[in-house]
Amino acid sequence: MEPLKTPYYIIYEERLRRNLDLITRVSRESGARIIMAFKANALWRTFPIFREYGIASTASSLNEMRLALDELHQRAHTYCPVYTPDAIDEFIAGSSHITFNSVEQFHRYHDRIVAHNESHPASPVSCGLRINPMCSVIETDIYNPCCPGSRFGVVAEQLADIPEGLDGFHFHALCESTSHDLQKVLEAVETQFGHFLPRLKWLNMGGGHLMTHKDYDVEHLIQLLRDFKRRHPNLELILEPGSAFCWQTGDLEASVVDVVSNSGINTAIVDVSFACHMPDCLEMPYKPRITQALPDVDTSRPTYRMGGNSCLSGDFVGDWSFDHELQVGEHITFEDMNHYTTVKTNMFNGIQHPALVLQHCDGSIEVLREFTYADYKSRMS
Repeated sequence: MEPLKTPYYIIYEERLRRNLDLITRVSRESGARIIMAFKANALWRTFPIFREYGIASTASSLNEMRLALDELHQRAHTYCPVYTPDAIDEFIAGSSHITFNSVEQFHRYHDRIVAHNESHPASPVSCGLRINPMCSVIETDIYNPCCPGSRFGVVAEQLADIPEGLDGFHFHALCESTSHDLQKVLEAVETQFGHFLPRLKWLNMGGGHLMTHKDYDVEHLIQLLRDFKRRHPNLELILEPGSAFCWQTGDLEASVVDVVSNSGINTAIVDVSFACHMPDCLEMPYKPRITQALPDVDTSRPTYRMGGNSCLSGDFVGDWSFDHELQVGEHITFEDMNHYTTVKTNMFNGIQHPALVLQHCDGSIEVLREFTYADYKSRMS
């Protein structure tokens, strides 16, 4: 097989299965149900792998819910910040759980769910309410659902009682966090909302549990969940991590197409865009690892910014040092570009989207999708 032409995202099946093995072990040993968040991974051509492990999903839009039905063959655990009258009936038909962001939204649509459950007893919908324990363990506010003024969930002083027909609570307070962060949040939940828990059937602990990170204390998580279940045996515990499923499972392969200098700064322009293909690098911001670069910046060695190929002035990230001067045509590997990255991509500037490639466990390569002008044109009116 000829070498693949850059740019392309490559996903490694072996790494996916490694993560899925760990996640299913945590679920088995803790007793908690762990489902996947589509907001971090929607590459449905890889979903046959996830189906082998019986993975269900959470959805935050009609399209995500439809994808759960079509490609995971399971109804979704649905949460949206707001539901609209023209969409709620489809959400009800395709969801096993629906979490409301406010008590008002619950009251607005609860009768429709009751009517559905009476007419479809084999596929009932369970109602939940998002709560906000206001326990901030995330430093970057753009990813912090518990920051002051958050629009997410009901805070304790707003909830005098839980309405009839409510089965569960949902909270989301983590982002690529540790089990010790979860412990802090659970303490806040029990302190503020603990008197309601005996009246509920389930507790959804949201996402952000980065249990597949090499430094994550998996055994602590398992014990933490066991202990919580022991205190609240009536509750089914649910976790819905995003990054954990696809952490370190894929890269973005690119090539240097030019090297330019200005004001003493050398920029290697690559055939991908941070703005289009790695937006979290600018949004967070963060600097990804490059396989071919030195581990640390060493200005005594050839050092470069990486510049994207869009016309956005800020489409660059830096700096990286190399053991040689970069040349046009050199291969650059941006590591860990599967979770969230592939979901957040866009076609700003009409820049061609990287292909999607899967490397199977036997080493064979499957090109899942290549993009064309028609993909860009079809998104415009």
